[in-house]
Amino acid sequence: MKRTVAVIGLGYVGLPVACLCIEKGMDVYGADADGKKLELIGKGISPIDDPYLNKEISNIKGKINLTNSIADAAKKSSAIIVCVPTPVDKNHMPELSALKSACEGISKGLQKDAIVVVESTIFPGTVEEIVVPILKKSNVSFYLAHCPERIDPGNKKFTIKNIPRVVAGIDKESTKKAAEFYRDIIDAEITELGSVKAAEATKIMENTFRDINIAFVNEMAKSFDKAGIDITEVIKAASTKPFSFMPHYPGAGVGGHCIAVDPYYLISKAKQLGFNHRFLSLAREINESMPSYTIELLEQELKKINKKIENAKVGVLGLAYKANVDDVRESPALKIIDILKSMKADIFVFDPYVKKQSNVKDLNELLEKSDYLILATDHNEFRNMDLSKLKENDIKIVIDGRNRLDKEKIKNMGILYHGVGRH
Repeated sequence: MKRTVAVIGLGYVGLPVACLCIEKGMDVYGADADGKKLELIGKGISPIDDPYLNKEISNIKGKINLTNSIADAAKKSSAIIVCVPTPVDKNHMPELSALKSACEGISKGLQKDAIVVVESTIFPGTVEEIVVPILKKSNVSFYLAHCPERIDPGNKKFTIKNIPRVVAGIDKESTKKAAEFYRDIIDAEITELGSVKAAEATKIMENTFRDINIAFVNEMAKSFDKAGIDITEVIKAASTKPFSFMPHYPGAGVGGHCIAVDPYYLISKAKQLGFNHRFLSLAREINESMPSYTIELLEQELKKINKKIENAKVGVLGLAYKANVDDVRESPALKIIDILKSMKADIFVFDPYVKKQSNVKDLNELLEKSDYLILATDHNEFRNMDLSKLKENDIKIVIDGRNRLDKEKIKNMGILYHGVGRH
């Protein structure tokens, strides 16, 4: 029998899931509160600038049933995949209102023996303590599991189709049914775990691992900068060891909806259980400091030419949190801009993927109006730009927040250069 699936939340996670389910021949209902997003998807236009989605979105035009009613989508489906955002608030506490609202909607339309899978990132205990009580309001039997999303926007090698996944349910039958669903749509290993808490903790572990290692290398960059050591050279050298070293790279900050958020989920939950994550908290503190540190590098170089940040014409290259995507969630570029504004700098911003939030039309205009540059996002357009244009536009300082530019070429043109742990 043809499977009918409801995907709740059509963002960076849910929309690829919906595309994949349709590709596998399933009937798909897509629910989202954003009417504009639904309109674009209905026209075969991806609301997200992503190579995978830009290619796949045309294949689902006319094949996905779009609605702003979660209950209606649930009523028609035997499988429900929850992909709503789960950010942290200004106090770094988990903000689960979207998840709770989605579950309330599902409970109003939940069909007997449907399988509900939460893909949204959550802290251990969320499924059992928050999701189960809400779904029980439906007064029907159901299966429930967690399969933490693994999406890397812009990654052409590893997409939703071939990244291995882990699943676990509130009971063995839920685990089995969830695993069967993902084996039907994904061409990669599906690992069944013994408890839903273990599945919830897996995503937190993955991203906290990244956060800690990035914090380590960011701290090393600050140290090496004082010692006059180029950290990129040291990382390259350490990478020649064929075991026990994994390269991570320093930068102007950590962004995105995963690495910059997930550690706070575990820190918060552990506090409730009476445990203090000192190591994780320190990593977050270091990584949160990098936008300010990037501005400090600019101040150091300005001092060399007897200039100040106030009224300085600063061009910020990039708004997205990572290269070649349009995702600005938790982006350090936004924090860099806020700091520059507080210091009364004159700021020009361009991102080829986020043009609506740029205040110049292109890179050329930014170079014409700026005296100093900060590379905040290493989009290909910036990495591959003609560096001779820096000299032509009389750029005096380049702060390479991603260590991606040709340091020697820039310095040989008489332009001051400072990277993160590299000058």
